[in-house]
Amino acid sequence: MTTRILVLGAGYAGLVAAGLTARHQDARVTLVNARDRFVERVRLHQVATGQRIRTRPIAELLDGKPVDFVVGRVTAIDAVGREVELDDGRRLGYDTLVYALGSGSNAGAVPGAVEHGYPLATAEDAERLRERLAADGTVAVVGGGLTGIEAAAELGETRSRGTVRLVTADRLGPALSERGREHLRRVFARLGVDVRENTRVAEVCADGLSLADGEKVPADIVVWAAGFRVSALARDAGFAVDEQGRMFVDSALRSVSHPEVYAIGDAAVLRRPDGHELRMACATALPSARQVARAVGDDLAGREPGPFKFRYVNQCISLGRRDALVQYVRADDSPVELVLTGRIAALYKEVIVRGAFAAQRHPAMVVLTPGGGPS
Repeated sequence: MTTRILVLGAGYAGLVAAGLTARHQDARVTLVNARDRFVERVRLHQVATGQRIRTRPIAELLDGKPVDFVVGRVTAIDAVGREVELDDGRRLGYDTLVYALGSGSNAGAVPGAVEHGYPLATAEDAERLRERLAADGTVAVVGGGLTGIEAAAELGETRSRGTVRLVTADRLGPALSERGREHLRRVFARLGVDVRENTRVAEVCADGLSLADGEKVPADIVVWAAGFRVSALARDAGFAVDEQGRMFVDSALRSVSHPEVYAIGDAAVLRRPDGHELRMACATALPSARQVARAVGDDLAGREPGPFKFRYVNQCISLGRRDALVQYVRADDSPVELVLTGRIAALYKEVIVRGAFAAQRHPAMVVLTPGGGPS
């Protein structure tokens, strides 16, 4: 009997999961995505600053794999009837569901961010920001995570006129070692990026930022990079989720409330066996996709799926095209003092990004992509 496997989302996790799962006999795999092209999300800051990044049709990346590709936006999941509804009214049934819808901007968390801010979570966001950045003026990047840091550095390197500010509610690079933070400070000083640490934004206005202490920070353009949110589809379907809407999963990455459902990538609460929560990252998404493919194979063979075993190796941050920071970490993602910087680090990061993209066409390469891997 053929098992219908439906994969929702063709980001880094979903596309690899579909390709690897399709290798199993007695499985018919269907992949659903709102767009027909694969977006290299880790390069969106490059797109926003006017760099031309090649995109690929998802059908081309799936070429030769027994995967049915459907372009459509998921609007509802019927967990009882095991069906998914698309925006054009189509309904797709499943026996096994792989939930990999990723995350988007959380601009709605602060007043005015939706109206006046420019998020950097989708290809459309990056294109819209690129058009706005064609004008001169001061740019304020809100958010001190990897997206904000990479965007601020890229803007500082490419904009010859106007000021670039990075505003973060925490200290700069809180997940980095002191040596890593020192390198960030040196790079931003060289690029002329003004950093405001421990600064909370209360509102985004047409002319800049209003801070929690009442101060005004003028800006012509506000780039919103302060965190991400996930779709409400899992919550609305009745799956067990956390307060953000991310699906709770067991050690094999199955939904704790619906064992016929797997969740991977940003849309899931992924943990190591010691309970440590894994970060939203490509380095997490790709190994989790491989785990799901193995678990589905175990299901099809009548075996209990094994647990997801994973450890981090490093965290890579682009700092423009000529510099980067590779922060080496312990298995639980806590930083050690060892870092790699400069042009060598930039080359290392580029190798990782290219490897993550190549894994979309050749999923078996997942075990070769640096950043994280089996523990």
